[in-house]
Amino acid sequence: MKSRAVRAATAIAAVSAVAAGCSLSDGDGGTQQTPTVTLVTHDSFLAPQEVLDAFQKQSGIKVSVLKQGDAGSLTNKLVLTKANPIGDVAYGVDSTFASRALKEGVFEPYTSPEADRGPQRYAVDPEHRLSAVDVGDVCVNVDTNYFTSKGIPAPASYDDLADPKYKDLLVAEDPATASPGLAFLLGTIAKYGESGWKDYWTKLKANGVKVVSGWEEAYTKDFSGSSGKGPRPIVVSYASSPAAEVGDDGKPRTKALLDTCYRQVEYAGVLANGKQAENARKVVDFLLSQQFQATVAANMYVYPARQGVDLPAGWAQVAPLPQKPQALTADQVQAGREKWIGEWRSLVQ
Repeated sequence: MKSRAVRAATAIAAVSAVAAGCSLSDGDGGTQQTPTVTLVTHDSFLAPQEVLDAFQKQSGIKVSVLKQGDAGSLTNKLVLTKANPIGDVAYGVDSTFASRALKEGVFEPYTSPEADRGPQRYAVDPEHRLSAVDVGDVCVNVDTNYFTSKGIPAPASYDDLADPKYKDLLVAEDPATASPGLAFLLGTIAKYGESGWKDYWTKLKANGVKVVSGWEEAYTKDFSGSSGKGPRPIVVSYASSPAAEVGDDGKPRTKALLDTCYRQVEYAGVLANGKQAENARKVVDFLLSQQFQATVAANMYVYPARQGVDLPAGWAQVAPLPQKPQALTADQVQAGREKWIGEWRSLVQ
């Protein structure tokens, strides 16, 4: 799944701290090794080096970043290695996979002192094993220039996507292999219910929806509103995607359809059976801190979970956070995810 976000589209190279070669004075003329905490995350993680350096200076902890693909690959890896984890703390398990990670016992309980400053709004676990770091709602995006040039009104809703006038214009991701594809499927289930979502997808299939394996292929190759200038002007992407498509005139070339959004939250947690639980907790605190939260929008194209954090200039106009997104509870997702994906495959593929 992630290549999972438009935030990854403009991210340059992720910053990783390395574990070797750093020491601190122990106060008696000797030295001691700087503790290194391994942060397991997705491929689109990006934090300014100066912010990581400031955390190391303040805490004495070095953060080593270990990337494990998109949100789905990350979750799978954490589950498979839970008895002997590959790191100490993880960030990037999102709300479509959180229930699986919790059921598998990947994380241990920890309530950060920073959690009551906004992240608690997105809590999914009474044991507080996961803390919300950011929000990245999945929404249908449209290439506004395409529809203006064709003299056709752009779609605005789920129902519109099945309208014959938009035949062969939508590209979406496979929910079995891509986080935004799964979020879009869950959004249609939340919208139409168990009794209606299959009929809706039958209509989408008849209307020529193209399904590809991942977000990067959909957005950067098939979507006409991105740098790839593909053939399809409607794509499943993110509410924040238009912020990356602002032209020289200060106006975005694309628009997110806010009535087609599904709430997606990314979480961090201390890995159970890790070797540095105490220091891992401090890294979770850091991810929820004002200093780190102030970087997530500009660097990863997501909305900070912490309240009171300013967004980049213009986001309120070009990339507002959806106010009424579709959503399912973690228990609903856990109970239905594999069944729904199987039914979707039989129906669409």
